[in-house]
Amino acid sequence: MGHPRKQKKKYSRPLKPWDEARIEKEGKIMKEFGLKRKQEIWKAEAKLTSIRGLARSLRAQRNEKTEKEFLAKLDKLGLIESPTLDSVLNVRLENILNRRLQTIVFRKGLASTAKHARQLIAHGLVLVGERRLKWPSAMIPKSLEDKITLKVK
Repeated sequence: MGHPRKQKKKYSRPLKPWDEARIEKEGKIMKEFGLKRKQEIWKAEAKLTSIRGLARSLRAQRNEKTEKEFLAKLDKLGLIESPTLDSVLNVRLENILNRRLQTIVFRKGLASTAKHARQLIAHGLVLVGERRLKWPSAMIPKSLEDKITLKVK
């Protein structure tokens, strides 16, 4: 049996670790979305950066087919309102955090707080369709949003 592949880091740490404004902003975001650690914010920021980078490179290349696929994927996730590259560049961190399973469970009223939603998910009490998801950070497409339920004991 070969060696397991080393996982790549999905985020990068801030360049200035003690930037007061950033720390305050991250604190507010953590409270609002019930996040456990700042890494989750950094991962969402990294995802946002890669989405924007892709949009910029597609804008430069002008490849219709890839552009359509990219916009369709983002629209399915519910990150953009109108399918244009300009709307992709307007995507904010909050848009990405709003598509997390944890946030959706809380906003639907299945949990009393965002942290409670996280706990329900971690304990395997949240079903998406027929499947049980145990990851609060799972990105949920718009089509599955209304299929989120609590597991009945």
